Amino acid sequence: MIAQFSLRLICGMSMMWGLMPRSQVTSGFFRIQMLVVLGLSALSALTIGQLVGDDGQTLLTHAVGTWICVILALSAFLGSVMWTLERRRTGSFFVFLIAAESTGALLLSTTPLGSFTGMLQLLSELSTASMLGAAMTGMLLGHWFLTAPTMSITPLSRLNLYFAVAGLVRLVVSGIGLISAWGQMTDSTHWLWLALRWLAGIIGPLLMVVMVWRILKYRNTQAATGVLFVSVVLVIIGELSAALLSRELQTPV
Repeated sequence: MIAQFSLRLICGMSMMWGLMPRSQVTSGFFRIQMLVVLGLSALSALTIGQLVGDDGQTLLTHAVGTWICVILALSAFLGSVMWTLERRRTGSFFVFLIAAESTGALLLSTTPLGSFTGMLQLLSELSTASMLGAAMTGMLLGHWFLTAPTMSITPLSRLNLYFAVAGLVRLVVSGIGLISAWGQMTDSTHWLWLALRWLAGIIGPLLMVVMVWRILKYRNTQAATGVLFVSVVLVIIGELSAALLSRELQTPV
């Protein structure tokens, strides 16, 4: 679970870096983000065995997963060097490279795409990664305004928009999974996890999006950062609940 969470976070954060207006954000922000990915890649390499199944249903083996994590770490290190040297074009190349590598790892960890469950799992992985990445990147960018207070708030507003879109997509994907697994909801524990999953993991973050949008109208980046921090916590709680429920129902919810 640790490796899966780390790879989701790397994938989501790198996707947000690629989508956000990087020209309006100072290079130091991306340098630090690359170092965060370096740490997450090392953590993934150490725990990749938890993500590799023994049933042979996925293409991700322990060796392949470890090598992907090593390549991710190397890419993040080189990316941090480029952003430190203000080589923004080369740094952006590593942004997209990391996004491609981490997305590939998530793709390999899913069940065969020819099945309905496999397609649903892939959509679930990507939507979860997007939610985690948007919330975490937005929260860290909000903190960066303490270092660069003159930056435009447009990137933060854009990240909040991406967070909203990711939340809506996650709502649809989770709804489809819930409908397909509804008949298996027989235990009271399932209903408890489901309530926590939807209240904390989907409805809560969408409410936070509205709050951040209203706060940013007054250009109060620090208040928005606090709300985004709460969003990160809610998304993590929701996804942990979803992981437990999905393991029981054998369907992504």
